[in-house]
Amino acid sequence: MSQLPDYVASAKPNPQENRAGWLMTTAATYAGVMLWFVFWQDVPTGGQSLAGGTLSQGLGLAIGSLILAAFLCHFLFYLAPGLLGLKTGLPLAVVGTSTYGVIGGYFMPGLLMGLLQFGWLSVNAYFSGLLLAAPFGQGELSPLHLGLGTIWALIAMFMGLKGIQYVGKVASFMPIIPIAILALLLVKTIGTAGNFSVETLMENASKGTERVTLFGNGQLGVVSLICAYVIGFFATAGAAGVGFGSGNKNKTAVQLGGLVGIVLPTVVSGIIALVVVAGAQKLAIDAGKPEFLSIYQVPGLFNLILGEQLGAVCMFLLAIAAFPSACFCTLIAADCIKTSFPKINPWVSCGVGVAAAIALVISGLAGKAGDVFTVIGASFGPICGAMAADYILSGFKWAGPRAGFNLAGWLSWLVGFIVGGATLVVTKFCGQTMPFEIPCPPLSAFIVGFVLYAVFAKIGLQSKVLDFPKGNL
Repeated sequence: MSQLPDYVASAKPNPQENRAGWLMTTAATYAGVMLWFVFWQDVPTGGQSLAGGTLSQGLGLAIGSLILAAFLCHFLFYLAPGLLGLKTGLPLAVVGTSTYGVIGGYFMPGLLMGLLQFGWLSVNAYFSGLLLAAPFGQGELSPLHLGLGTIWALIAMFMGLKGIQYVGKVASFMPIIPIAILALLLVKTIGTAGNFSVETLMENASKGTERVTLFGNGQLGVVSLICAYVIGFFATAGAAGVGFGSGNKNKTAVQLGGLVGIVLPTVVSGIIALVVVAGAQKLAIDAGKPEFLSIYQVPGLFNLILGEQLGAVCMFLLAIAAFPSACFCTLIAADCIKTSFPKINPWVSCGVGVAAAIALVISGLAGKAGDVFTVIGASFGPICGAMAADYILSGFKWAGPRAGFNLAGWLSWLVGFIVGGATLVVTKFCGQTMPFEIPCPPLSAFIVGFVLYAVFAKIGLQSKVLDFPKGNL
C-alpha cells in the first residue's frame, strides 16, 4: 500500500448501480466525435495534398477502405481499453499503471492524453475559425481566420473551466446539426455520384500534387491513406474507452457502444463525404465551374452544392456544433494534468496549453490535419497496442498497478512512436525521401507496441505488480 501513489491508492471503481445504458453514454459520445466536421470533411483528401485524394482509385475502393478502418478502430484501438474499464471501473490514469508503472503513470497515458487535448483544441479552433471566416470572403490564414481561431480557443478555455455545466446541457443535441447537413449534402449529390469518373478527376487535379502510389500500387496506397487518416484521428478516443467502459454494465454494452458509436457514424459520415465529392464533379461541369473539380475538402464545395447563402449558414452551424468539443478538450486536459500534478492551478496549466494551441493555429500547423493525426496516431497507437497485449497476457483482466516505470510498456511505446512518426519526420521536417514505406503508420505503431510489449514481458522486463486495495475493485 505504501508503495502506491495517492492517485492510485485513493482510486475507487465506478459501482454497478451508477452505470448507465450504452446508447446514451458510450455510443452517443463516440458518435459525436466521429460526426465532427473536422473528421469527415477530409476523408476524401486523407488529410494530404495528393492528386485525386482517396478517390484516385475509384469510389468503391475508398468506401471499402473506410469500412475497414472503422472496424480496426473498434476492435484494435477501443475494445481492450473498453473492457479494462468495464472490469475495473477505474479511470485511464489508474488502469494505465499496469502497462507503464505507478511512477510512469504520472506521465502516460493520462498526462499525455491531457497534453494532446491542446492539439485537438488547436485543430478545432483552426477549422472552426476557417468556417466562420469563409462567408466573409476571408480564406485560410487570413487575419480574420486567425483572429477568430484565437478567440475561439480562449472562450473554449473559459467555458471549459467555468461554464462546462452550461455547455454540457446543449452538447448532446449538437450532433443533430452535422447529421442534418450531411443528409442535405447527400440528397443534393447522390443523383450525380453515379457519373463520377476517375479519369476526369485526375485530369483536373491541382498542379503540384502527386497521385497516391504507395508501394508502387495505387490501390494499396489508398487503403493505407484512409486507414492512417481514420485511425490517427481516432487513436486518443480509443484509449479513452477505459473511461467509457467503466460506465458500462456488461461486455455486450461495451461492444454495442463501439459498433454503434464508432463504426456506424464513421462509415456513414465518411461515405457521405466521399459521395459528395464524387457527385460534385458533374455539378461543377454542368455549372461551368471547373475550379471546383480540384477541391476534395467537403466545406469547400458548399457554395457549389448549396449556394452561397445556404452554404454560409451551414458553415456557421458546423462551427457552432464543434464548440462543445473545444470546451471538453480544455476540461479533459485540466483533469488529466490535475490527476498527475494536483498542486498545479488548472488556470495556469490550461493557460500555457491554450497559448501553445493558439501558436499552432497562427503558424498554420493546426490546419495540416493529416500530419496532426499522424502525430496522435504515433503517440497513442503503441499505447493501445501495449494495453491490449497487457490485457491478453494477464488473462483478459487488469493485472494491477506495477512498480516504478514498467520497462516493457515504455520501450514498446518508444519504438512504436518512432515507427509511427518516422515518415512524417523524415519527409516533412527533414525534407528527405523515406528509403522505404511504412504502411499505415498508426496501425504499424499499434502492431509494434503490441508485439514488443509481449516480447519484453516474456523476457522479464515487466516490473512487479503491487498490492492494490481489494475494496477498490
